Amino acid sequence: MEKIQIPQKVEYIIKELEDHGYEAYAVGGCVRDSILGRVPGDWDITTSATPQQVKAVFERTIDTGIAHGTVTVMLNKEGFEVTTYRVDGEYEDSRHPKQVSFTSSLEEDLARRDFTINAMAYNPRKGVVDLYNGEADLRKKCIRCVGDPRQRFDEDALRMMRAVRFAAQLGFHIDELTAQAVREQAGQLKNISAERIAAELVKLLVSPWPEKIHLAWSLGITGVILPEYDKIVGVEQNTPNHIYTVDVHTCKALKNIEPDPGLRLTMLFHDFGKPLVKKTVDGRDIFYRHPEVSASMAKTIMKRLKMDNKTTDRVVRLVKWHGLKYDATPVHVRRALNRVGADLYDDFIKVQRADIMAKNPAVIGEKLALLEKKEKIYHQVIESGQCYCVKMLAVGGQDLIAAGVPKGPLLGAVLDRLTERVIDCPEKNTKDQLIPLALKEKDSPDIFEKKKDFFWDGK
Repeated sequence: MEKIQIPQKVEYIIKELEDHGYEAYAVGGCVRDSILGRVPGDWDITTSATPQQVKAVFERTIDTGIAHGTVTVMLNKEGFEVTTYRVDGEYEDSRHPKQVSFTSSLEEDLARRDFTINAMAYNPRKGVVDLYNGEADLRKKCIRCVGDPRQRFDEDALRMMRAVRFAAQLGFHIDELTAQAVREQAGQLKNISAERIAAELVKLLVSPWPEKIHLAWSLGITGVILPEYDKIVGVEQNTPNHIYTVDVHTCKALKNIEPDPGLRLTMLFHDFGKPLVKKTVDGRDIFYRHPEVSASMAKTIMKRLKMDNKTTDRVVRLVKWHGLKYDATPVHVRRALNRVGADLYDDFIKVQRADIMAKNPAVIGEKLALLEKKEKIYHQVIESGQCYCVKMLAVGGQDLIAAGVPKGPLLGAVLDRLTERVIDCPEKNTKDQLIPLALKEKDSPDIFEKKKDFFWDGK
């Protein structure tokens, strides 16, 4: 095999440890990626030296995980994790070993690792150590556990999600014995923290093959971590806009959008509400207001997975508005901007485009052309400074209070109503015209009613 190119600092650390009488190797994902011709995200080093011995070799170290044998060696403000060969003790909770024992054997250390493609080590002078045929599995594009897959998953149930995630990142398949073990043990994922589940789910979704979420379904994983996905599988959509079931449409939509976590989560969740609202009228399926139901479900899911508030807000809003129907006219685009929000409008366009491209090929061309017109108008509205929100009105709350509109909910309702008037007629956005309008609106019997001027795409 050709020599692996490793960073000079990694080679320096390995050589320093060897010069002090210890073994040292680059190990795991960095070796895998190097063999595949990919650029490793980071470089992990494993050694026969104990943590205290590693600290004695290098001038600057940080005790990042010393209980598990990991010390971070600092070289010119750059950190490299160096971990002592170890053997994990018995596992009790599908995640944590009772104890960790250090060993002087590289072979014992590699034996505890998850998959063959991650169980290879490399030393510049000794070459690749591949005890479990990881290179062969790379050539076969195969994800296979080291040793008994049931034991590997008993040690850490999250490895079942990692198997699917690696398949999605690399475009690989999962070995049948490993897959069967996942089917049998997927229930153990209930013991894994929501944060770890969420992290693996996002890594899967932003991969080059996000449609592997369906592989997670076939192995019983989503039934434990994301049962909402299971509910869309096989749901027919008998409408002119669709020829695919909801799950197939969802997987296609995932592929149609850039690998941004929020956007991929949006496309995963965007039609989760369809099974709940589905009705069939005269042989045609209708999914009226499914975006709102899907948004509510997305909020529940992301709270369950303990995702951060900023991402949750972004995804929920995008799911809620993804099916918004509006005409390619300035007034309709201004109103869409008012509803969706300028901060999300570029993402909103991307979501609608991805959704369209996963529909019936017979309707895609026309719908994309219409969306392009809307996008062009959107940019014109922004560039010309046309008013689409309260903050862009020629009057503010203090102006209305001075004119006689009382503080409180009524003031907010009047400002909202003025915004609607200006969206319809931009020429009214002057203080002289808005003050009289405000005084008239404050006495309107329907001032607290929202205008119902949008239709949801129920198809």
